[in-house]
Amino acid sequence: MRAFTRALTVSGSLAAALAVAGLAATPALAATTLGSGHVDVLDAEWDGADLHLHVHDEESETEYEPADVTLSVPAAAKVANPGFGFLGSGSQIWLLPDTETEADAAGVLFPGISTEHLTTGVFANNTVTYTLVGATRNGAATEDFSIYAGSGSRWFDSNTAITTFKSRSFGVATHNHANWAFEEAGTYRLTFRVQGTVGGVTESATETYTVVVSS
Repeated sequence: MRAFTRALTVSGSLAAALAVAGLAATPALAATTLGSGHVDVLDAEWDGADLHLHVHDEESETEYEPADVTLSVPAAAKVANPGFGFLGSGSQIWLLPDTETEADAAGVLFPGISTEHLTTGVFANNTVTYTLVGATRNGAATEDFSIYAGSGSRWFDSNTAITTFKSRSFGVATHNHANWAFEEAGTYRLTFRVQGTVGGVTESATETYTVVVSS
């Protein structure tokens, strides 16, 4: 497991202060936008009492509260639809790839799912489970988001018509990458939960992430 020195933790307090100062009629996008580089979108941490989810920008070693970040997926992320049935019938999708070389070449995010800050011997079976709790696009439930590995091995799928591909367990102290696919442009709100068992007690944390997919 790599050791990290965190340069900065950006908390939700700024967003809260702004909300008190003047409430907007509609939710505004976060001030911080991340659109390229290695970013662990789902980054679980345990402080000895509670689980937490952060966004960890590995380029700057900065950690954010998910509510304080907008993840940007530009038009440059468009690729030919590889033809997996769960990706719909469109000719193109927006893809954040599972290799850093591909992501850097396209100038898009290289998104990670991390448990590397969780140490062994704390969680039962040394595993935690990530669950896609819900997904919307432009405010409505969407089938247009999925995460898959390799040649179409689904990890997560937002399709509400199925109950599968909503949860996946990962060993602690690991770093995981897969393809993040979006079938349509729009503003996505993706809600994820991380859950594990500590001393016979179920611990969890749930956060919502904003992803803007540009046409």
